[in-house]
Amino acid sequence: MMKKVAISLFAILLMCSVQAQDKEYIKAVEQWHKARIEDLKQPNSWLNLEGLFWLHKGTNTFGKAKGSDCHYTNDAFPDLLGSFLYEGDSVIWTNAKGQSIIIDKKNTIATQSYKVFDLNQKASVMDWKDFSWVVIKREEKVGIRFRNYNARTLLDFKGIDRFPIKEEWHIKGKLVQPAQDFLMITNVLGQTAATKNAGKFEFEKNGQTYSLDVIDEGGKNLFIVFADQSSGVTTYGAGRFIELTKPDAEGNTIIDFNNAYNPPCAFTPFATCPLPPKQNRLALNIDAGEKNYGHH
Repeated sequence: MMKKVAISLFAILLMCSVQAQDKEYIKAVEQWHKARIEDLKQPNSWLNLEGLFWLHKGTNTFGKAKGSDCHYTNDAFPDLLGSFLYEGDSVIWTNAKGQSIIIDKKNTIATQSYKVFDLNQKASVMDWKDFSWVVIKREEKVGIRFRNYNARTLLDFKGIDRFPIKEEWHIKGKLVQPAQDFLMITNVLGQTAATKNAGKFEFEKNGQTYSLDVIDEGGKNLFIVFADQSSGVTTYGAGRFIELTKPDAEGNTIIDFNNAYNPPCAFTPFATCPLPPKQNRLALNIDAGEKNYGHH
């Protein structure tokens, strides 16, 4: 009798311990998701993008007037705010008559021209009233990423639907050293570029072995672009992102699909996201992490 009581007590204590661990784990995932949502609400998030204007060589006019090279339709915007001169590897901004903007949050410029981009300097952030823009470069293309700080897509943002947290998607695996130094990754523009190869992450699920090629962007975590059988059904069709903690000396680390998140292109058509390489399209239904958002 005493033996049965001892076994029952042990089972109860074990169950309580597991439940406590589950609560701590769920709390950690919830905190991660909360930080993710708060980050998306920031002024430099993807939610307030309202334009991506690719420049041609020479002068590019910027305003709401029909025929503007960088045409932005908004009643609060002038017919002509100024122009971008794209020559060689640099971009020079010039204000239209009577207009002025803020450069890098500190310099007000009126009539003079100002170099806002070249390959040897960080691109300058330009502001006019509630609007902001910066020059970006994507391989051979140079363009203007444009924000409206009062964009409805930002002001109306309530969060992202996601799957219930399941600890089964918190999976141990191993990062195997890469056979080659670079991965070829294609973006939504159809451009393909070499990215640093961190290796191949291997893990098991439901008795099957799966692998994902991993990108090393130089931060504290590694980066994976992947798709699975939920892509285009319950999750974003072009795949999702996930970060991977750098492994120990033996290559051991953990992937947590509960923290899989949507790429910027799920929120805006004005982003230039990488797409999952063929080998990162898993024959596995990952019902974890963020679900699809919006209609992009």
